[in-house]
Amino acid sequence: MSDTTPLRLLRTTSADAAFRALVGLLDADLRRRDGDDHPFYAQFNKVDLIQHVVVAYASDGTAVGCGAFRAFAHEAGAVEIKRMFVRPEYRGQGIATAVLGELEAWAATEGYRTTVLETGQNQPEAIGLYQKAGYARIANYPPYQDTPNSVCMRREWLG
Repeated sequence: MSDTTPLRLLRTTSADAAFRALVGLLDADLRRRDGDDHPFYAQFNKVDLIQHVVVAYASDGTAVGCGAFRAFAHEAGAVEIKRMFVRPEYRGQGIATAVLGELEAWAATEGYRTTVLETGQNQPEAIGLYQKAGYARIANYPPYQDTPNSVCMRREWLG
């Protein structure tokens, strides 16, 4: 896929088969990166009943990336970005940025004005993506507050 190839972004739910397939690839990647810490993180990444999912499709119909959000349990008016992933062979082409932007736009239409997320020290490319998108590191929120590998971030915007 080149920079001129159109990307189609589909708003859907966690019942979407393409989303579930991408999450399977994401979980395999995280198992490798997180090692022994993976079961701790996995318990907080269930995808059942997520109502706000974006799947990115290349022009040939291949599902190449995804992300989701849900209401953030610890703060009214905020959502938590979850399950961001781009297939390795499609990285570096702005897909994650497009998915994140679509999630933020969707959250804004739902009345939210703040996003938070958790990623890990073992995901430097994710940290870079979020910093480039205007996210700032914050104190780790529950349940990650005692987890040194976790990196929590936040972005506020005027939708």
